[in-house]
This record gives sequence, structure tokens and C-alpha cells, in this order.
Amino acid sequence: MFVTPAFAQDAGAGAAGAFASFVPLILIFAIMYFLLIRPQQKKLKDHKMMVEALRRGDQVVTQGGILGKVTNVGDDGQVQVEIAEGVKVKVLKSTIVQVLNKTEPAANS
Repeated sequence: MFVTPAFAQDAGAGAAGAFASFVPLILIFAIMYFLLIRPQQKKLKDHKMMVEALRRGDQVVTQGGILGKVTNVGDDGQVQVEIAEGVKVKVLKSTIVQVLNKTEPAANS
């Protein structure tokens, strides 16, 4: 006597309907990738290149806001920064936020 909703549905729209329901999810993921994930990866890549290019004589800013001049670059992920005349501290390379003045490499004569 009563027709249930399961019998009233179209049987042929199963595969197309399933794909159509995933389209908004795929679009949301694509938008999130281009607005959040990709810029963050680019920022990390730029920071890594900046840290690898550190050399003696560069003026830098650390995450703590300390300004100083790089006096020694170590291979163990540390740099020695002179923050005042005769005052040198060791900081991790990853805590360098910005390079203010870049020194030019010595010209080979």
C-alpha cells in the first residue's frame, strides 16, 4: 500500500551521484592547498635557503629580537653572533629570522 523511498529512487544514478557528492570535497581541498599549504611550504623553503646562505659578517635578527653580526658559522646547526663588542653568543641557525645586511664574498684576485 505504501511505497517506501528506497523503491522510489532511481537505480541508474548511483555512480554519477557518488562522484558528484565528492566534487565539493575535492574543491575544498584544492582551495586549502593553494591558500594555506603551498605558501607555507614556500616560506619554509625560503627560510632554509636563507639559513644555508649565512656567512661570516652578516647582520642578523634572531627570533628573540637580538640583533648581531655573525662571527662564526658552524656545521652543527649553530652560529656565533656578536651582539656587542666582545659579547658573543651561540644561537641555532633555525632561530635566525632575517638577514639585515648581507656581506659579499671575497673576490678572487
